[in-house]
Amino acid sequence: MFSVKTINEVITKGRNDATCRWEWLKTHEGGAQIYDSFKKYDPTKGWAVIPNVTNGPFVYHKIINSNSKGLRGKVEYQYVKDVNKLRILCIGDSFTFGDEVNDNETYPFYLQEMLPQAEVINMGVEGYGHDQVLIYLKEEGIKYKPDIIILGFKYIDSDRDMLEFYDYAKPRFKLINNKLKLCNSPVPSPEMTLIREPWRSRFIDLLNIVKVEVSYKDGSYKKEKDNLTNALLKEIANTAKGIGAVPIIVDLDNLRDKDPASNLTKSERAFFVKCSSVTANCVFLRQNILAARQLGVKIKEEGHFDAETNQLVASGIRNYLQKNGFLERQ
Repeated sequence: MFSVKTINEVITKGRNDATCRWEWLKTHEGGAQIYDSFKKYDPTKGWAVIPNVTNGPFVYHKIINSNSKGLRGKVEYQYVKDVNKLRILCIGDSFTFGDEVNDNETYPFYLQEMLPQAEVINMGVEGYGHDQVLIYLKEEGIKYKPDIIILGFKYIDSDRDMLEFYDYAKPRFKLINNKLKLCNSPVPSPEMTLIREPWRSRFIDLLNIVKVEVSYKDGSYKKEKDNLTNALLKEIANTAKGIGAVPIIVDLDNLRDKDPASNLTKSERAFFVKCSSVTANCVFLRQNILAARQLGVKIKEEGHFDAETNQLVASGIRNYLQKNGFLERQ
């Protein structure tokens, strides 16, 4: 029913556990490396940043450091915060972590430079879905007792929410009777995945591929995905509120849109509805990027943000925090 070309398209789109697992196996034949040199296996999240990484460079020829807790950069943070400083926690995927840039070119780093009265902690991890972000926040993020929690939102992470295998095996939540149920946890180790692989049924894998493709074409996949992501975002927002922090979701998807509209675009309106439904504050940055373009700033249009774009993201977040009085919060 499905040609090799179709299977390859599924692999590229990454919306099926089996094809993601096959891609990992093909890349890591003969070894149990998870993805790249700065990540390790983690039983609750699938993978995590290795603590105490010193001066990469591992990928993109960029410098990567991590502190003793596996947070991007060299700065160490105590769980007990300085009462005289606002603490801001940035969570999300590779756009927050800062793929393709050095430690001092991520948007959390620039935000820290712009807000010397605050502590800005970068808790982004490459390849994470919102499910892994939620688990990481509950396990580790809340220990820092942040005043503000900023989620860098990318819609591609919603596809990851539907998977039990992406960069590597991962946990997944399912929405059952409007409640989140955690599955595939603890996550099997790379060694266990390799041991199990010869015994897996390729026929069942192919049936799952067909099932996902059919649901994608009839619209049920998108409906399930959006409902699941909304539930995860709501839980992230509620987790923030539960410790007295302000939840803020930053739209990192539409900021490179060249639409000159002064009002919200169709995609931005959809994002606003999503934020409103989970009762979180939302930040739009398209106008900031448009203004920078008019001043002659060259914006990297594809892939991860470059240093200039990250600086603009940080500036937009700072302006939002100032305008809404969040920097006065103690």
